[in-house]
Amino acid sequence: MKKAIGRTLSLMAVACVMDTGAAWAEDISEADPAVVEKVIAATWTKVKEGWEDRIKQDETQAACSKYRNVPPADVANAILEREKATLVFPADGNFIGDWKEGEKIAQSGFGGRWNDKPETVNGGNCYACHQMRADELSYGTLGPSLLGYGKDRNFDPAEVKVAYAKIYNAQAALPCSQMPRFGYHKFLSEQQIKDVVALLFAKDSPVNK
Repeated sequence: MKKAIGRTLSLMAVACVMDTGAAWAEDISEADPAVVEKVIAATWTKVKEGWEDRIKQDETQAACSKYRNVPPADVANAILEREKATLVFPADGNFIGDWKEGEKIAQSGFGGRWNDKPETVNGGNCYACHQMRADELSYGTLGPSLLGYGKDRNFDPAEVKVAYAKIYNAQAALPCSQMPRFGYHKFLSEQQIKDVVALLFAKDSPVNK
């Protein structure tokens, strides 16, 4: 998702970069793709060295872009098969961490930004898309509400593993999901994912109150 947002912002910036003084009115969709890609890469390099890698799409991202996140059945099945193969589960077999740490991660939007210091701990920014507690005043609605997540699933251990997999790589559950692939991209650590899973399943977590 972060790559997709970056790509959109970069496309918006192409008009400014390509403009040499005259009014730039050409529809960007009609521009030479090679030129557009070059300009996009250049804009990200100017933001921060090495950031041009953020706009390089892998096979799944390219497929989702091509079909505008509604891939035909054969492509969707190929995505599921490919992404399921990337799942890495905890070697100790434990999928649940500390829900209080998980709440900190879910509420944090820090990490991965151009002005974040190298020592910044990445957050999941989950509240930007989901409601996670009944008294939350501000939250996103791009994703479903997570209130009662564990309770609704009877705190089933099998569902715990499913939730871990979704956080690790949402594309392995739903082709072209807009949820970031936190574990696949190593944006969140194994322990952080365990902590967020705990937030979803702990009986005393605000999610299940």
